[in-house]
Amino acid sequence: MSGTDFKGAVVLITGASTGLGRAIAVETAERGAATVLINYASSEAEARETARLVEAVGGQGVLVQGDVASDDDCRRIAGAAASFGRVDALFNNAGVTKFANNHADLDAVSAEDFMKIYAVNVVGAYQMVRATRALLEAGPTPGAVVNTASVAAVLGIGSSVPYAASKGALVTMTLSLARALAPRIRVNAICPGYIDTPWFGRGMKAEQLDRMRQGVMASTPLRAASTAEDIAGAAVFLASPASRHITGETLMVDAGLHLGYAPMGMR
Repeated sequence: MSGTDFKGAVVLITGASTGLGRAIAVETAERGAATVLINYASSEAEARETARLVEAVGGQGVLVQGDVASDDDCRRIAGAAASFGRVDALFNNAGVTKFANNHADLDAVSAEDFMKIYAVNVVGAYQMVRATRALLEAGPTPGAVVNTASVAAVLGIGSSVPYAASKGALVTMTLSLARALAPRIRVNAICPGYIDTPWFGRGMKAEQLDRMRQGVMASTPLRAASTAEDIAGAAVFLASPASRHITGETLMVDAGLHLGYAPMGMR
């Protein structure tokens, strides 16, 4: 997608070295973002590729290493953005999981698993908002925060119980922050379903991944296995001027996957 609705914008994306974060970085640059700060925890080579793709479409890619589970790192990431005077959009996209697909196996995850996942998926997002608050308020229009949650947040499905629980917490936190930070900052969330990225490949063998992909395509109403680019458009929309009157919203971006679950279908 192209356009100029992000012309001159300063955008910060956590977890932007691959997958959805990379797709968001490229799309915002395509739509005119002047500076795209690309946060990564450990994958510097992949983050550099994201920067290359951003610069290929006219943006400035700035690499910022840091683990959002660390408040000191969050403040340092925000410090890298401070030289640009503002942050127009913060995408809290960094996320981790532990693959324990059998939710009935309560011994498959530990308290430590919960803490590690929450540290990034929930606390990390909170710390990034806190660290960038003044920058998000510094622009001529309200700053935008977009949290990457998951369909797991509302359906209790996904890679593990701690992951689903963490994404549910992120959705609730989106509501709290949307109230608390208005009118100078808007806060929204997206809930992707399956995304055809290497993320899933980390937790299963190639044949299992292919079965999942085929199953998703057969079971979703749109008959699609979404790509990162399919999802990025929704995230970018929630940070764009087109959504200037939207805050505290959670947008399902799952090719209709949630429609197969009665609680969601009936709400």
